[in-house]
Amino acid sequence: MSRHIQLISNLPFLSNKRKLSLFLPFFLMRVKVIKLDDDMRKLELLLPLNWMSKNAAGNMFGGYQASLADPVPALVCAQKFPGYRVATKHLTLDFIRVGSSDLTLHLAFDEAIEAQIRSELEAHGRSTPTFTMVYTRADGKVCTEIKNTVAIRPKGYIGKHD
Repeated sequence: MSRHIQLISNLPFLSNKRKLSLFLPFFLMRVKVIKLDDDMRKLELLLPLNWMSKNAAGNMFGGYQASLADPVPALVCAQKFPGYRVATKHLTLDFIRVGSSDLTLHLAFDEAIEAQIRSELEAHGRSTPTFTMVYTRADGKVCTEIKNTVAIRPKGYIGKHD
């Protein structure tokens, strides 16, 4: 875990919403936390379309979208399952429509996936869940669907293909 994340996560006077907004990559990308439930089950992050995030056609770079979508499930899992090493294992983006406005990333972490992860951690000491997220444009239309697979492993775990 980076020192920046450790420093922020150890500040008890900051809410989870504020901690997430201070996460350095998100801060530099000008990401705004729109919604973050106390139990971290629903999350909405605003990714602004600006001079840094626009491609030559004036739409959101796919890589910019990937940069925000990459760490989100891992950060949520690290919060929900302390004591484990959590990292993105696989990330795919399906560009359905152009990102022609600010985009909102939506993640829903339902109780069923949490129960599945807990069960796998108890039985095998590891879990590799896949989360589905979407980006919506300002007009409410889905422009990108994301599949993010996260590796949740014991600290110090060294796997052959991890």
